[in-house]
Amino acid sequence: MKEYLSQKGVTYAERDVSKDEEAITELKKLGIMTTPVTVIDGETVIGFDQSRLEQLLK
Repeated sequence: MKEYLSQKGVTYAERDVSKDEEAITELKKLGIMTTPVTVIDGETVIGFDQSRLEQLLK
């Protein structure tokens, strides 16, 4: 995910759920128990869904 976003020139904030209790709490509230999770303009993408990411980054 990081490499993909970097190649696209997208600025992002990385949050490590293994080290950031607030990040894991936010995922649990969303009912998500897997990574990566990407949020773009309020839209959540679970896993690496390249077509969905492309759509949201336009």
